[in-house]
Amino acid sequence: MTTTTLAVLVPLLPFLGAAAGLLLGRRAPGFVRPLAVLPTFAAFVLAVVVAVDQGGGKAIDAATRLTPTGSVPIELALHLDGFAVLVAVLVGLVATCVQLYSTGYLRDDPRYTSYAALVSLFTSAMLLVVYSGDLMVLLVGWEIMGICSYFLVGHYWETPEARAASLKAFLVTKLGDVPFLIGLFALATDAGTFRITGVVQAALTGGIGHPTLIALLLLAGVAGKSAQFPLHTWLPDAMAGPTPVSALIHAATMVAAGIYFVARLLPVFAASAAAMTVLAVMAAVTMVGSALAALAQDDIKRVLAYSTIGQLGYMSGALAVGDRGAAVFHLLSHGAFKALLFLAAGVIIHAAGTNSLTAMSRMGGLAKRIPDAYWTMTVALLALAAIPPFAGFFSKEAVLSAAEHTALGESQVAPSGAGWTVLIAGLLTALLTAAYATRLWLLAFRGRGAEAPDHGKQPVVMNAVLWVLAIPSIAFGLTTGYLGDWFDGRALTPAVTTSVLSMGVALVGALVTYAAWRHTSALAARTPMGAVAAHPEGDGSLVEEEAIASHTQVYGDIASAPDPADPGRLLLGPLHRHAATGFHLDAVYSALFVRPVLAAAALVRFLDREVVETYVRGASAAPRWLGWAVRRAQNGNVQSYLSALLAGSLVLAAAVVVLANVTAGS
Repeated sequence: MTTTTLAVLVPLLPFLGAAAGLLLGRRAPGFVRPLAVLPTFAAFVLAVVVAVDQGGGKAIDAATRLTPTGSVPIELALHLDGFAVLVAVLVGLVATCVQLYSTGYLRDDPRYTSYAALVSLFTSAMLLVVYSGDLMVLLVGWEIMGICSYFLVGHYWETPEARAASLKAFLVTKLGDVPFLIGLFALATDAGTFRITGVVQAALTGGIGHPTLIALLLLAGVAGKSAQFPLHTWLPDAMAGPTPVSALIHAATMVAAGIYFVARLLPVFAASAAAMTVLAVMAAVTMVGSALAALAQDDIKRVLAYSTIGQLGYMSGALAVGDRGAAVFHLLSHGAFKALLFLAAGVIIHAAGTNSLTAMSRMGGLAKRIPDAYWTMTVALLALAAIPPFAGFFSKEAVLSAAEHTALGESQVAPSGAGWTVLIAGLLTALLTAAYATRLWLLAFRGRGAEAPDHGKQPVVMNAVLWVLAIPSIAFGLTTGYLGDWFDGRALTPAVTTSVLSMGVALVGALVTYAAWRHTSALAARTPMGAVAAHPEGDGSLVEEEAIASHTQVYGDIASAPDPADPGRLLLGPLHRHAATGFHLDAVYSALFVRPVLAAAALVRFLDREVVETYVRGASAAPRWLGWAVRRAQNGNVQSYLSALLAGSLVLAAAVVVLANVTAGS
């Protein structure tokens, strides 16, 4: 088979697996798991073959006209360059791991059939986005991912949190998709084609007439899909879905799509210095704000969600300084260790036998019970904190190095102001990232929470997947010297200055957080409630009983208390309560958008019921009353008819007399 034929099969196989799973799921339940895993795994293998065949060399293009449009043609096109083939390998790997993991995590779920089919469809849509060479075909995959995320986030639709989260994710991303669609049509109109290669060529030769407007419209869709400020608020709430879904969304599919889109069309954005500056500011605010929010969260999945937002900010920052190689490199590295973090968190939740134990303040005694999750999550957190030699260090350093070059005026693509913005925000975020990663590890595995019930050993397949993902989390960064051909021929080797700075601030963040945890732990141990948390069996003292009674009145039980040894509270101080709520952005959006829309809806409902329906009721009542009057007159009594005729004649005669007198007088 040719490379293009294999590339067509890569998104097609998961799609066929999804269709077959839905059709055969109820008739032949034994085929559900093979149909979920095998097509996705086959797509992964083929993606690897395509990547090897492409070899980081010249891009492979193939296209066929779908249908005549009369103006700008739409083509079923493939564009296989180094970025596309590597991202497809990441998508296939993470999707295969998620499908395997889900066979254990959701083995007793009654809706596993539809879940597995939607995951396969989700994977197919992302692979379509990755390989697509036409913007309209890319848009198809883009929108399919949106509807799949709606159903998967709302998988536990019995809970109000899942229903609200799925609706919020759908609406917020659609809010960005509207200007995104307008921008796509404007871009194709200026370039005269939907082909990505044609659009890029038009941008490089100055053929885009309104680059700033088009770039800003497209950035709105990217901000929604990739959870960038100010359209990032849906992603933390999306944690209401199953944990494997969170791993898939955060690591390799939906949120990566926006970053990948900008990387493919970077010359379009680079044609406008204003757009690059806006992208840099958006990335900086996203990085710092999400890192502060992560440091204040108690829910382990929300910490990881805000972490994803921040790491996507790094990728946006790399694009803002014109280095798509650094952005895609961090996308690949982050995809591996973020999938590992979420799936390890899923093992923690699964070990407790409930989907509700996600509060780190309630965790205790987990390191020995789930050693696989403990060690692999430690590896992933070290990669997240950018500690060498783990993958996150190399990819994050590539972003900071690119920002440094732009800040020093060595880039011809982006203004130096964008470089300084990304560099300063990136270093501050590296400090905060190491802090919240250390805090997560301490609270999750060294916390003082009540030990959850032991529900036995975790399924082997779940633990095996963790070790598979641990390999790229450790070693992927070491391959930078061998993958230069896939990254525009540039070797993403670390630079001395940014390496020392990023590693230094990361170590400072980790050490300060550890010191704060030791300090708060010592203080908590001296308080009655701290002693109760450490020794739930108690000693029966009066002070202890009063502490328990007061605590129970507020929290309901000992295990639900906020951890008194939480270093995040000490480090953030008065900023903690604001960061814990995501700096009240949901409240701001509610005041600016939700409440006015609800008020307008209430007004329309009032006008519809009290005004429009009044006319409708009047229009129906008038004929009814007229019919009643006519019916009363037609009573069959001849004397009544004669009396009415005589009375009518007298009235007419009187009217004629009056009219004659009036006429004579005038």
